[in-house]
Amino acid sequence: MMDECFHENDYHVSRRIYSNRVFDQVHERQAQEIQSLRERLGRACGCTDKWAVQKIKGLLPILDWLPKYPVKQWLPGDVVSGVTTGLVCCLQGVAYALLASVAPVYGLYSAFFPILTYFVLGTSRHISVGPFPVTCLMVGSVVLTLAPDEHFLRPVNITGVNETVTDERLMEVDGEAREAQRILVACTMTVLVGLFQVAMGLMQVGFLVRYLSDPLVGGFTTAAAFHVFISQIKTIVSVPIHNHNGFFSFAYTLIDVSRNINQTNIADLIAGLLTIFIVMAVKEINTKFQHKIPVPIPIEVIVTVIASAVSHVMDLNSQYGASIVHSLPRGFAPPQIPNIALIGKILGSSFSTAVVGYAVAVSVAKVYAAKHDYTVDGNQELIAFGVSNIFGGCFSSFVASTALSRTAVQESTGGKSQVAGIISALMVMIVILALGPFLQPLQKSVLAGIVIANLKGMFMQISEVPVLWRQNKIDCLIWIATCLASIVLGLDVGLLAGLVFEMGTVVVRTQFPSCATLGNVPNTDIYKNMKDYKNIDEIPGIKIFKCNSPIYFANIDYFKEKLREEVGFDAVRVFKKRNKALKKIHKLIKKGKLQATENGLVPVASLGVENQAFEKEQVPELDEGASQPDSEVKVQVDWTSELPVSVSVPTVHIHSLVVDFSAVSFLDVVAAKSLKLVVKEFIRIGVSVYIAGCDGEMVRRMEALSFFDEEVTRDILFLSVHDAILFIQLETSTGNDEDPLAEKVKLTF
Repeated sequence: MMDECFHENDYHVSRRIYSNRVFDQVHERQAQEIQSLRERLGRACGCTDKWAVQKIKGLLPILDWLPKYPVKQWLPGDVVSGVTTGLVCCLQGVAYALLASVAPVYGLYSAFFPILTYFVLGTSRHISVGPFPVTCLMVGSVVLTLAPDEHFLRPVNITGVNETVTDERLMEVDGEAREAQRILVACTMTVLVGLFQVAMGLMQVGFLVRYLSDPLVGGFTTAAAFHVFISQIKTIVSVPIHNHNGFFSFAYTLIDVSRNINQTNIADLIAGLLTIFIVMAVKEINTKFQHKIPVPIPIEVIVTVIASAVSHVMDLNSQYGASIVHSLPRGFAPPQIPNIALIGKILGSSFSTAVVGYAVAVSVAKVYAAKHDYTVDGNQELIAFGVSNIFGGCFSSFVASTALSRTAVQESTGGKSQVAGIISALMVMIVILALGPFLQPLQKSVLAGIVIANLKGMFMQISEVPVLWRQNKIDCLIWIATCLASIVLGLDVGLLAGLVFEMGTVVVRTQFPSCATLGNVPNTDIYKNMKDYKNIDEIPGIKIFKCNSPIYFANIDYFKEKLREEVGFDAVRVFKKRNKALKKIHKLIKKGKLQATENGLVPVASLGVENQAFEKEQVPELDEGASQPDSEVKVQVDWTSELPVSVSVPTVHIHSLVVDFSAVSFLDVVAAKSLKLVVKEFIRIGVSVYIAGCDGEMVRRMEALSFFDEEVTRDILFLSVHDAILFIQLETSTGNDEDPLAEKVKLTF
């Protein structure tokens, strides 16, 4: 009974006890609409004018937002943002081309062409589309694998006084052939990445990227930043090394650098270190005073202009042997068709790059969408980036995504829409058509310094590890495992290894779910874990068991094991032991050592076993004229008392078991069969089983799995644990005079 002294916030509910069957009888269920395949196809393919307009606007979002564009409010901010972002795009494009192992001019193309198609197809108003360090490095890894320097060696031509002699002993790299092959590999991979993204978008599988959790992406991008840093060390110190990819590539690169460290070009080293220091310092100032500075200082542009001027005036290439950009021709390269023969070699790398590029872009897009209160369509983003990569790949571009720093510049300088993006593309086009040659004296170490300075945000993710460890150790392990695997095994294999590890943690957590025995909070209908609270009462004779996980083939055995631990006995063993005891009792009765009466078993002679529970019983004397006993006598064996036979039968201290299914969202065929068998095992030893908390979908699934039959009926289902408990208590007190722990046995004489 509820406590009669109610507090101000107490409430009282009076209703009948509901099993699922009673509830369905009282409250009429809604009819489930079952459509045929033809009806579903007809509805899916049905076309109205309104539906057609929505679909067209969905595929071409520009038709939706551009007519509504508030020119007066947004255009000034978009112009300022576009100009600023365009300058950053130029510099980052040229710098990130080094990561992709192609000529710097292709970085400019990659900062231009993808923006044009994303302007039409994209749904994010703020991201800046273009090269991203991680995807550039993944492209560069494939490029160096398929087009290494060793494939382009040729004999050196030595020019004499009267003739030119070819010396077969001296070899040099054919730079033109190498660059042509490398950009062909990069463009082919970019087109294939785009095809993967478009296919995923059309199949509406953008949700698959959700499997790339934040810890996994954090660990992967940190490892990628490490690889980017290692790859740029050789450019900073300007020493000759071999190209390394795959397992432990970072270690081989560091070994090569250390072996040739005595060949370091001091001019390149000083320029690179100064660039890193200046860019990072000014970026810190931009961050610290972002509310006071109307426009962030474009430090990359300033450093690049100054470095180009210094290199040109001092002629660093000729005087000090500095490595410079050299060729940055005006104009666009003609379109080229991807090399289909390469597709088989780059299939796996292209798919992983497609997933990473999209995952990073859509994550950034959703952050700014939430900040500015609009939505981003994940599947449309797949199509937008896919088409952008296909289009860009045909015009000598490499994979496009978004760079976090560049997007931050576009948003912080007042960008309101992709009009800022198209203006930034115009700035890049101006550089391509007119200003490119002015960057030719620029040292490559300056570009490498810009790349390294922009890695700070990725490296700062390491500071999240201690916080993640305190919040969730499993997620922290995912972060660490993905990071280490990506560093040691390479980005492609490392991402796959991290994903497998992440899926493994999910399987382990569901394979070994938390299970608990519940107790009742006095005077309430609340049931909580007995181990978590002190003043929780376990209801006598009733065990309440809860599993906090879907039940399926991988964890059903663990479920049964935990159930046995919580109830304190094995129902199968109890049944076997009772059968064994009954057989011995039957033999003793046949031998005349036990007498079966309506009052139980009475010893006729000493059994050689002290059994005080039966010693005081007297065998009723039969009159001579009394009729003989029936051939079948019902005997009740009290399994809680000491038995007259030497069989150790486990004690069953409960008469009812309630299984809380409120946290069980899924049940498969194997689990349903095993669970049904468990219910029958308890029933045959006199323990009633009830299942509480099943929702309608779970009940329908159980029916579809043939869970119910004549013995296991739908009557065992209850809306809540409290309904089941009240029903059991009602049945125990009023409806059942027989001890549920007693066994009725028919003995034949």
